[in-house]
Amino acid sequence: MRGRANARSSRALGVSWCPATWHPRLDMGRLHRPRSSTSHRNLPHLFLFFLFVGPFSCLASYSRATELLYSLNEGLPAGVLIGSLAEDLRLLPRSAGRPDPQSQLPERTGAEWNPPLSFSLASRGLSGQYVTLDNRSGELHTSAQEIDREALCVEGGGGTAWGGSVSISSSPSSDSCLLLLDVLVLPQEYFRFVKVKIAIRDINDNAPQFPVSQISVWVPENAPVNTRLAIEHPAVDPDVGINGVQTYRLLDYHGMFTLDVEENENGERTPYLIVMGALDRETQDQYVSIIIAEDGGSPPLLGSATLTIGISDINDNCPLFTDSQINVTVYGNATVGTPIAAVQAVDKDLGTNAQITYSYSQKVPQASKDLFHLDENTGVIKLFSKIGGSVLQSHKLTILANGPGCIPAVITALVSIIKVIFRPPEIVPRYIANEIDGVVYLKELEPVNTPIAFFTIRDPEGKYKVNCYLDGEGPFRLSPYKPYNNEYLLETTKPMDYELQQFYEVAVVAWNSEGFHAKRVIKVQLLDDNDNAPIFLQPLIELTIEENNSPNAFLTKLYATDADSGERGQVSYFLGPDAPSYFSLDSVTGILTVSTQLDREEKEKYRYTVRAVDCGKPPRESVATVALTVLDKNDNSPRFINKDFSFFVPENFPGYGEIGVISVTDADAGQNGWVALSVVNQSDIFVIDTGKGMLRAKVSLDREQQSSYTLWVEAVDGGEPALSSTAKITILLLDINDNPPLVLFPQSNMSYLLVLPSTLPGSPVTEVYAVDKDTGMNAVIAYSIIGRRGPRPESFRIDPKTGNITLEEALLQTDYGLHRLLVKVSDHGYPEPLHSTVMVNLFVNDTVSNESYIESLLRKEPEINIEEKEPQISIEPTHRKVESVSCMPTLVALSVISLGSITLVTGMGIYICLRKGEKHPREDENLEVQIPLKGKIDLHMRERKPMDISNI
Repeated sequence: MRGRANARSSRALGVSWCPATWHPRLDMGRLHRPRSSTSHRNLPHLFLFFLFVGPFSCLASYSRATELLYSLNEGLPAGVLIGSLAEDLRLLPRSAGRPDPQSQLPERTGAEWNPPLSFSLASRGLSGQYVTLDNRSGELHTSAQEIDREALCVEGGGGTAWGGSVSISSSPSSDSCLLLLDVLVLPQEYFRFVKVKIAIRDINDNAPQFPVSQISVWVPENAPVNTRLAIEHPAVDPDVGINGVQTYRLLDYHGMFTLDVEENENGERTPYLIVMGALDRETQDQYVSIIIAEDGGSPPLLGSATLTIGISDINDNCPLFTDSQINVTVYGNATVGTPIAAVQAVDKDLGTNAQITYSYSQKVPQASKDLFHLDENTGVIKLFSKIGGSVLQSHKLTILANGPGCIPAVITALVSIIKVIFRPPEIVPRYIANEIDGVVYLKELEPVNTPIAFFTIRDPEGKYKVNCYLDGEGPFRLSPYKPYNNEYLLETTKPMDYELQQFYEVAVVAWNSEGFHAKRVIKVQLLDDNDNAPIFLQPLIELTIEENNSPNAFLTKLYATDADSGERGQVSYFLGPDAPSYFSLDSVTGILTVSTQLDREEKEKYRYTVRAVDCGKPPRESVATVALTVLDKNDNSPRFINKDFSFFVPENFPGYGEIGVISVTDADAGQNGWVALSVVNQSDIFVIDTGKGMLRAKVSLDREQQSSYTLWVEAVDGGEPALSSTAKITILLLDINDNPPLVLFPQSNMSYLLVLPSTLPGSPVTEVYAVDKDTGMNAVIAYSIIGRRGPRPESFRIDPKTGNITLEEALLQTDYGLHRLLVKVSDHGYPEPLHSTVMVNLFVNDTVSNESYIESLLRKEPEINIEEKEPQISIEPTHRKVESVSCMPTLVALSVISLGSITLVTGMGIYICLRKGEKHPREDENLEVQIPLKGKIDLHMRERKPMDISNI
């Protein structure tokens, strides 16, 4: 589907072509430069010309930009073709450097131009969300963002979306909704600035909707026919034009109404209710129907609401009596205050319009008014005074019923008085209980058979038998009081409870054999006693609160009920004696608070009592128990039992062996107290078990590579957010004698040294220098000659501590030749020392004349007898004697405690002794790094290169 395009060409709009101008809003950024050499020569002049003329000409061009107008329906899917800018702009090939509007060449697409045309949106605003523009062909299509006209143009049905903003259109048509696009046609040779307007056509996609579901309209019942009443809350349809609300109708007109629709100058339609018949509220006070709003779409859409038409009352009715006259008979012995009749008029109106008052007509004699009282509100006629012997036996009472704005209704009451010759029995009460104004007051806790009153029953004539009985319900009994005649006692028969019933009314009735009777009414009012204690809704009040609460935090509102009345039922609340002082309880409201922060780690559960006390005398109370549980909060970091941990581990400890336990605790509970341990640094070497806290080394450790390790272990709890702490772990490796001495000099068994025959006895000849990577006794080295070969090899001796080889005796003529000394270099390790050997070759001669001969002698395997004697050496520093520190007691004690660990303990003891020896001044050098010589000699021996030794 393609939207219709109404395109106006640049010629029709009078837009001039501006080929080589620059405009800041279009941001072209450069001038078009002709390619001819003449243009190059005139470039400065052209630049000055365009500098002054260009902006004005481009301003004119921009103000008369090419404009295209398209229209399409809202709600179209993605990919629908709106229009082709290349076709609708009639872009033609360039001729002589600029387009020719008069050219009649066939139209071309952007891809046929050379260079090809490029179409692009000047800005990606709101409008750009709804369309896609093909940069090469210039075709406009709908995008995946569906166009909703009602959402895009929300005010008045018309609007304009331009460059990312929406504003109310100034178009005369209120139905217009436009998307405005700025399109740039490039390259610069074909530059066009095109304004594209896309008119969005409305479709009927919205039904009318009333803003409320219930609409009420009030019509006075005297409203004349053709009365028009506007219905508030008309229906709203976001669609416009014919798709908007067109008409209204009622589902049921009840034969009394019709609807009309008025349209104002803004096009808004308002429904009006028109009265078509006479209304009478007294006949029907309400009409209910359904109002339907219908739009003009095809098919039309509907919206409905309930319309309630209420008929308001007016004073159009007056009071009326159902009868015009009533007859009343009154006995001459009637009691004052006895109702003798009642009149009642009816007014069909409502409220104040139906208020009725009753009064005597002015024709009623004053004597009748004094004898009979008329209640002006109820219309009840009562005997107002005692009927005497001179009272007329017939009375005509004319009564008026008065209504607002009405003529009174009239009714006549004819009262006939019948004189009584015989008098009824007499009832004479004598009250025992407290009686005030005919009301007896009893306490609810009075026991059973509590006397209330004596009644004397007698006949005034003295000649008739009188009987009596108790009329009414209640816990009372009327019985003869013997031995007296005609005496009766009124008493209670069972306990009474004020909370069940507070008031009783009974009557003592007496009658004689002639049928005359008398009645005495007794009213009994119970007085409340404080016989009920307050009752808590729950005897155990279980509460929870999270620790670190804010001060004066609310815990709960206690509530207790008391069935008693008045002050006896008023309840006050108090804390029990076992309640901590930082809990507060409002005595009036029962609000329980805690004034301080609670710490679960300090105390997790609180249990104390609260009291509810009433205001009776004496007061009654009840007790409830408050059980408060403090919930944990992750407010404690994991805590190591030590800040620093140190472990001594023998080297070559097997991989994943147990080094030691890292103990950590967390005062929190549950997930907050769960702790995970991890190694922060050097995790490639060490690992820790989270559950046990056991520290292990993944690999075997070599003290000679690294003598100690410093780790940081982090403990993280399971709270949210998690808390953590760290501890420092120091691992010291204990030395094991796992390295034999390493001979550094001489460098090989093939080295030799020239010894001059003139060397004096006692002179140093050479030395053997070795080192041991171990420490302590494992690194103390001793030197010894274990094999000799030569003319007189015993002429040489070696110092067991320093390794210096000296000449012991003067060399003779027979001593010339090669002397070979097999030197053993041994440490003092435990349990078994390690050693290395080296061959020291000494060639006694004046010179080295035949070097190849000496080499041949060296290559021969020497036949040397090995001496078994081990060197004897005292372990002392060379320069200064170390203070004697005996470790034997320590070693013996450790051996007694743990025979199984003798090897490890002995090594630790030796290590400690050596560390103590190191505390002396630096002049006491460690034995394993000292190379003491008695004379200054050159220690550099070369293979196959002899050195002369001369006397010093």
